[in-house]
Amino acid sequence: MLDEQLRQPAGYSFKMSGIRCRRFSSAAESQSQLAARALGDAVRNAGVDPASIDLLIAACGVQEQALPSTACAIAAHAGLPAGTPAFDVNASCLGFVVALKMAASLLASGSYRRIAVVSADQASHGLDWSHPESSLIFGDGAAAALVERGQGRQGIRSFGYQTYTEGRRLCEIRGGGTGKTLADGAQGADFLFSMNGKQVLKLALQKMPGFMSELLAAAGITLDSIDVVVPHQASHLGMAHMIRKMGLDRCRIVDIYPTHGNQVAASIPTALHEALSSGLLGPGRRALLIGTAAGVSLGGLVLDL
Repeated sequence: MLDEQLRQPAGYSFKMSGIRCRRFSSAAESQSQLAARALGDAVRNAGVDPASIDLLIAACGVQEQALPSTACAIAAHAGLPAGTPAFDVNASCLGFVVALKMAASLLASGSYRRIAVVSADQASHGLDWSHPESSLIFGDGAAAALVERGQGRQGIRSFGYQTYTEGRRLCEIRGGGTGKTLADGAQGADFLFSMNGKQVLKLALQKMPGFMSELLAAAGITLDSIDVVVPHQASHLGMAHMIRKMGLDRCRIVDIYPTHGNQVAASIPTALHEALSSGLLGPGRRALLIGTAAGVSLGGLVLDL
């Protein structure tokens, strides 16, 4: 079907992108509604009362609208009690990782007892179909996690985040903020996603070895002690190059890219869900959440379950 839409021969999309299938949400469902459904699943799976959520952090790659926060809309659709604090974390594809670290810090401070971290993105709403490099790889998705204070043996062992601003124009949506408005002559293309995937990959691969070394050193561990690597599902080339560059064991990598595509901020938590639901991850095991984001940023954390 995608091959037909792009007016290409059968097999073109898989050859170019490595994607067998991906999901687009219904046109009738908003991003915040999609996120609220994911949060509802998390609440039911945990067997807790939604009213027990002290804080909602929305970690979406793209906000539903400029104002108010996407978190505000998610809280409304999820039916959280009036007054429940909610705010956004804007870290593109690494939003879930950053929000998880923020939640851990807030829990450790005693400010909150149970925090919901939700990532949802509708990439389908901003694809430029004249640009196959980006339009082929993205899918919609949502995932949510409930985070509570652990018993000491669990939690984030180390966290790292670096931004290399020379890459800030390599992935962008120019319209929608104060920088490029209709009054400034913004055109339709300014509100669609654009990227230079080759340059993003080049910069990320250049910086990733040093970043990884620092992250593991901060945790006081080596790569051999990581049971499962949960990467951002950026692209088939990105995944392949990262595995080779880092010397990672493919059997320890969670790879849902062929069936989900790049779900922006929802990619890492969706891959984490896959690792947990399949039994690849569980109590007593250690995970490495790692990825890149627009900026260009690198981020990751070592998580003991």
